[in-house]
Amino acid sequence: MPIRKLFYVSKSDRSALLVLLVVGAIAALTIYGIGGRHTATPDVAADSLPAVSKHPAAHHTDKVYQYDQGLPRAERFVFDPNTADSTQLLRLGLQPWQVQNIYRYRARGGVYRKPTDFARLYGLTAKQYRELEPYIRISDDYRPAAEVYAAPEERAVAPRDTLAFPVKIGPTERVALNLADTALLKRVPGIGSYFARRIVSYRQRLGGYCSTAQLEEIDDFPLEAIPYFEVDTAHIQKLNLNQLSLSQLKRHPYINYLQARDIVDYRRLKGPLRSLDDLRLLRDFPSEAIERLRPYVTF
Repeated sequence: MPIRKLFYVSKSDRSALLVLLVVGAIAALTIYGIGGRHTATPDVAADSLPAVSKHPAAHHTDKVYQYDQGLPRAERFVFDPNTADSTQLLRLGLQPWQVQNIYRYRARGGVYRKPTDFARLYGLTAKQYRELEPYIRISDDYRPAAEVYAAPEERAVAPRDTLAFPVKIGPTERVALNLADTALLKRVPGIGSYFARRIVSYRQRLGGYCSTAQLEEIDDFPLEAIPYFEVDTAHIQKLNLNQLSLSQLKRHPYINYLQARDIVDYRRLKGPLRSLDDLRLLRDFPSEAIERLRPYVTF
């Protein structure tokens, strides 16, 4: 057989071989390129590279304020935002970058002259301010000099606003939860205007409190304020379950729509209720719902 025929490759075989060579070359270049990107530079130590924080204010922190995702639970105590140090501010639940903003504001000559000035702190939510407001105390050193050194007759023109800044009661004093108005409620440590209004509003919806523990049903209520209250159940207003309509029944916080409908259906089918125990066999009236409702109903 001629040597020429021995090494002869058909046109289709040559095309397939060419494609394989091109694919192999591309794969080799790709592997080489990926390996080069992951090769560390031998003369740069890994620990010499700057650490990058994911926190938005990490590029502006100093040694005092290092971002830490494991911050302790917020505490509540009296503080002056003009003099509180970073440790105290962090204990209050503020973020490190917020603490740094306070330091910068004070370094530029900024002064908090009244509690509402602190509400302008960047990133402070309305909920946080409501919780902190009762604990803010501005020192007389930061009051306007005209107020401090004015003549006695001039100072008498503007007496202390006890409505906006009421004097708090002592640890042994108690406030009648079912009788106090918002002015008296604001004298309780931890209670400002917001929670004073919420206490009165929820009291009206309930018909009166039968336990101080019911204050925990108010969203975000400061638990440290609860020991300052006492309850007199003689002032509770009760609902007559045999007389009220469905819409009137479901206005009470302890009666939902389904329960109000069951009460109305029971009266229509079986006559007047004699006690809450008549509702025990209904699915929407578990024993805990009945006991919670018991102080507020009559027949």
